[in-house]
Order: sequence, then structure tokens, then C-alpha cells
Amino acid sequence: MLKVAMLSKWHVHAPEYARRLSEMDDVQLTCVWDEIPERGQAWAKKLGTAFEPDLDKLLARDDVDAVCIDTPTNMHKDIMIKAAKAGKHIYTEKVMCLNVKDCDEVIKAVEENHVVFTISLPQRAWPKFLFIKQAIESGVIGDVTVLRCRNCHDGALAGWLPDYWYDPETTGGGAMMDLGAHPMYLSAWMLGNPVRIQSMFTNKTGHAVEDNSISTIEFEGGAIAVSETSLVSPMCPQIFEVYGTKGVILCEDDKVRIKTADSQKYLKDGWVEPKLPAELPHPTRQWVEAILYGGEVRYGVKEGRMLTALMENAYISDRERREVKF
Repeated sequence: MLKVAMLSKWHVHAPEYARRLSEMDDVQLTCVWDEIPERGQAWAKKLGTAFEPDLDKLLARDDVDAVCIDTPTNMHKDIMIKAAKAGKHIYTEKVMCLNVKDCDEVIKAVEENHVVFTISLPQRAWPKFLFIKQAIESGVIGDVTVLRCRNCHDGALAGWLPDYWYDPETTGGGAMMDLGAHPMYLSAWMLGNPVRIQSMFTNKTGHAVEDNSISTIEFEGGAIAVSETSLVSPMCPQIFEVYGTKGVILCEDDKVRIKTADSQKYLKDGWVEPKLPAELPHPTRQWVEAILYGGEVRYGVKEGRMLTALMENAYISDRERREVKF
């Protein structure tokens, strides 16, 4: 039985992670800590767990094997290092830290204390993206020239995100730091190491952080990724396109189509709707299985550091109005 403490209800996904973990037969939620004690007390009562106002005391408890971190992003580094030094396994909401230097300090603590670290990259478990990754690796569409991902909603426009979501000090950024994490980590997973990045961020709603943003990234081998995200785009489907020297993959929401040189020979329009692979377990489940049963850590410190590197340089690029090299 894995005994897990929930650290903060700040992030909008915290209730989801608590629900997923509490529904697992081999997991027990034992306590809650929150940087806002009143919020933490109310959440602990709802979850039926203890509330611990002192983080150091929580990390010393015998009934805490692991922690799920959903604090403000600027608190991640200190909390992760404390947790690792206390021997507690770590699950964290993205992004890992606000800069690569902080990530490296966390990685040192994680590796020295032999704890399992998993960052939430849920779209890497989705069937459509597993298929696209496999198709790229198989060479069926040739060498990738352009990958475009658009991931948006209208949270800032419609006002359903919490006010603190727009605080640059705690969040580190706006649309790109939030929803833009998905196009960023998917691009790096599929295309490899980034070479340079250029960004353009704008603001439609007057908040202190951007709500509309695009980054273009060159990867080793010459492929270019276009990462688009927005908090002011209602009715926007999730778009994912991959263009190669021998074919193309188009994905709108959950509909995936592929056209290749071979498919054009046998089909009138050349488009095929492929059978997709099975979905992988949610990252929370992968984390638990890695701790209890030695399962694979697919989204660990390496992936967390890469996402932070992309974000850190994306924001430098927009702020300084220049291209940034990795």
C-alpha cells in the first residue's frame, strides 16, 4: 500500500489527481498540506484525511511514502528537494521548475536519495499521440519537416480560471506555461533535442501574463515545431499536424488521418484512418506502479528538465524579442 500526501490544492488539476489516487486499491491518501491552511483544512476534511499545517512534520511522518505536488510553480524546487531528502517519492504537476538551474538542483536531490519522480505529461499516454510517435519513428512519412500543435481554450476570455492563475511570480507565465506545456513536451518527445526557439506572446484580456502565444522551435535534423496555445480561443479543436518528406498526418481532436506515398497508390484520396494503439495508464498510475512494482518511469526528471528548458527559453525569446539557442 502506497501512502500519499497531497501537497496543496492550488493547481486546478489537484482534485483530479486526488480522485485518481484515492480510487486505486493499492494507494491510501493519508494527509494534506497547503500553503493556505484554510484551503488545506477544508480539502482534508472533504478527502477524509488528516491535515498537517507544517510541511517538515508531514515529510517526517511514517504514514507518508510519497507526495503529490500541486503547489504554485515557484514553490516546486524547495518542496521537491525537501521531499527527496526525506525519502518521499514525487509526483508533480507541470512544469517541473521555472528554470533549468532549479531543475538541476532537484535532479541532484532525487538521484542522491533514490526516489521515484514522475511529472504529469498525460497526453503522452493518449492513443492518437502514441500512434503519431510510432509513425514518425517507423519512417512511414519520411523525415519530418514541420510539426504543428494547437492546444487552446477560453479560460481567460470566459473567466473560469482562478484569479491567481495570472500571477507571474507564482506561475512563471500564462498561456504557454499552462496549456502550452502539452505542445512543448509532445514536440520534444517526437522530434528530439531542440536547437533554437522564437516566441511571440500577446495579451487580449489585460492580465499580467500572456493569454495568446506561439513558439517556433527548430530541432536537430531540421524539423520545425509550431507550438500554439491560447486562453482566449472558444470552440477551438485540438489540432496536431505532422508533415514529412513522404507523407502527412492530420489530427483534429480524436480523429486521426494519415496519407503516404503508398496509400495514394491504392486509395482514391489517399487518406487512411488508422487503428490506434491502446491508451497507456494515466501518469499517476504509472508513478504508483513504478514505486510499488518496479514499473517504467516514462516521464521522469529528464522529461521534466526538457520541458522547463523549452519554457524558460520561450519566455526569454518573447521578453527580449530575439531567437534563443539551446
